[in-house]
Amino acid sequence: MRHKPLAGRNIVVTRPAHQAQAFARSIRDAGGRPILFPAIEIRGIDDPRPFLRIVDRLHEFDLAIFVSPNAVVRALGLITARREFPRRLLVAAVGGGSVRALERFGLTGVMAPEGRTDTEALVELPGLAAMRGRRVVIFRGAGGRELLGATLRERGAAVEYAECYRRVKPDLDVAPLLEIWARNGIDAVTATSSEGLRNLAEMIGAAGRERLADTPLFVPHPRIAEAAHELGVQRVIVTGPGDDGMLTGLAAHFDAQR
Repeated sequence: MRHKPLAGRNIVVTRPAHQAQAFARSIRDAGGRPILFPAIEIRGIDDPRPFLRIVDRLHEFDLAIFVSPNAVVRALGLITARREFPRRLLVAAVGGGSVRALERFGLTGVMAPEGRTDTEALVELPGLAAMRGRRVVIFRGAGGRELLGATLRERGAAVEYAECYRRVKPDLDVAPLLEIWARNGIDAVTATSSEGLRNLAEMIGAAGRERLADTPLFVPHPRIAEAAHELGVQRVIVTGPGDDGMLTGLAAHFDAQR
C-alpha cells in the first residue's frame, strides 16, 4: 500500500503463534513492525477418547457448531482421519474465520452471523430459533463459554460438547519485551481474547502491567475491553472483527495522531 499508516509503529501481537503470521504481514505492509508475543498456546487434548466417541456417532446429530478456527482445524483433522463428515449434518460457525476454515475442508453453506463474530450474534440467527428436539454438537476448546449450549438447551435442543483442544499460557522469556517497553518502544498492543490478555498480564509481571496500563490496547470485542479495564488498562480501543477490523482500527488511531 502507498499510504503507510503504521509507519514507525511497534505493535505487539499476542495471538497464538500459528495464527499470527497473516496479521503480522498486514502490519508490515502498513509500515509497522509486529512484535510477536503469543500470550496463548493451542494444544491437543490429553485424552481424545471422549471426543472420538462423539465422532463415531456424528451422524446422529442434526447440527454441528464450530466456535473458532481452532475448533475447525483441530476437530476436522481428527474427524477426517477417522470417517467422512456426514453430508446431511447442518453446520454453523461463530465468525468469518471459522467459515473460511470450514471451506478449506470442503464444508460450505455454513450458517454464521454477518458483521459480528460472537456467540451472542450466532444465537440470534433465525435458523437457531426453533430447536426443540434437535440434537446439537458443539466443537470447542476445553472449558469454553457456556452461553451457546445453555441457550440452545433452553430452546429445547439436546446439546453435547466435543472438546478438541486446550488453551494454555506459554512459557516465554518476557525480558526482551519488557526491555523494548522500558525504552518506550511499544506503540500498541493487540489482544484477540480475554484469556490471552489475562495471560499477558500474568506473564509480564507488575512492572509490565504498569506499562500495559498506559499503552493503547486494541481489541475486537467489548467483552475483551471489559477484561482489559478490570486489569487496569486505561486506553482501550474496540475495533471491528478480524484482521481487517483490527488493522483499520490501528490505522485510524495512528492517522489521527499525525
